[in-house]
Amino acid sequence: MRRVEGEASGAKKFYLRKIDSAPGLTVFQKKVLTAVMDIPRGEVRSYAWVAAKINSRACRAVGQALRRNPFAPHVPCHRVISSDGAIGGYSGGPRRKRRLLRAEGALQGLYTCD
Repeated sequence: MRRVEGEASGAKKFYLRKIDSAPGLTVFQKKVLTAVMDIPRGEVRSYAWVAAKINSRACRAVGQALRRNPFAPHVPCHRVISSDGAIGGYSGGPRRKRRLLRAEGALQGLYTCD
């Protein structure tokens, strides 16, 4: 099913407001989740890319922030992988992360152990 661009941007705005107003998230977590919203469907980025996007070098802290994403998969933390191309972690488990990425066409060329 193909989304109309207005629908996609409307959903993005909705979740950006949810992130901003979420009471249980730290400022760092909000920055991480907001950065992840910029990863296009069908593409992946590394934990290091997310860290750099928010002017940080704390790649592991990015992973921890994504692990606590209360809006997954709408805030697409599944699009973040390790710098070496490994799938990395996901709160729903690696099998679900692979399934989400496969559905988006984002698994080409990635190291996956199915």
